Amino acid sequence: MRTGVVAFSARRTRTMKRCSFDARSRRRTRPILKEGSGLMLVSASVLMLALHLIGPVSLVAEAPGVIEVAKFSSGTVGQAMPDGWKPLTFKKIPRQTIYELVKDGESVVVKAMSDASASGLTKEVRIDPKEYPIIRWRWRVENLLKRSDVNRKDGDDYPARLYVTFEYDPEKTSFSKKLKYKAGRAIFGEIPIGALNYIWETKTRIGTIVENAYTNFAQMIVVESGPQKVGAWVDEERNIYEDYKRAFGEEPPMINGVAIMTDTDNTKDVATAYYGDIVFQKSVSASLR
Repeated sequence: MRTGVVAFSARRTRTMKRCSFDARSRRRTRPILKEGSGLMLVSASVLMLALHLIGPVSLVAEAPGVIEVAKFSSGTVGQAMPDGWKPLTFKKIPRQTIYELVKDGESVVVKAMSDASASGLTKEVRIDPKEYPIIRWRWRVENLLKRSDVNRKDGDDYPARLYVTFEYDPEKTSFSKKLKYKAGRAIFGEIPIGALNYIWETKTRIGTIVENAYTNFAQMIVVESGPQKVGAWVDEERNIYEDYKRAFGEEPPMINGVAIMTDTDNTKDVATAYYGDIVFQKSVSASLR
């Protein structure tokens, strides 16, 4: 994605694309609007995603210990858009990733097919990360991207990624970050104060947290890397509360959005991925249904 607005990943005009520490230097960064051509730019990814998340937000609450954000398994095969989810597209990226609900064994999942394209699916939520710190999901990729690179703008593509965005809360935001946030909002309108981007990378070490190449309002966290698990379903579990504190160095505000994306517009590659159900829970003991 190209730069242009403020979004999750701060990469192009997309809405979600990149969050991370620096994989090599392991430096810890705090969200800052980067300057470019005299203007502070936050990735279009983050902005676009933010625009899609603006509006009435709802808390999706089911079982006491679990919030089901994505119940793809209860969807209908052939359905293009899962219930409660919205398309995430970018004006400057004409080719869009194709999403559809398909049968995989006994379960229904989302299939994503990207061919030099970029778009995603998003859902508005309102969840307290301190009360529901654990996010669990499952995914599968059919291939890696040869030119994917978390440290480069032209390598900001991944066969699979999951975004979690956070709303602006002045009570939980440092003074310097407030100034940067207000400057960004004056230029781009409503934007998330931060985003965690969980990615399946090609070569970067698992556990690496890298600042997004376009903006440090988003941090990339490598949860899978390399070919070892390509073709297999992988169950993931992350503590969002702890990840946010490590990535941004402060207490996290409320979560206001979740998104999935498979994109290859920068690398001009091809990728296919599958996404299963996504849940938030109060503890790791709660089961993923």
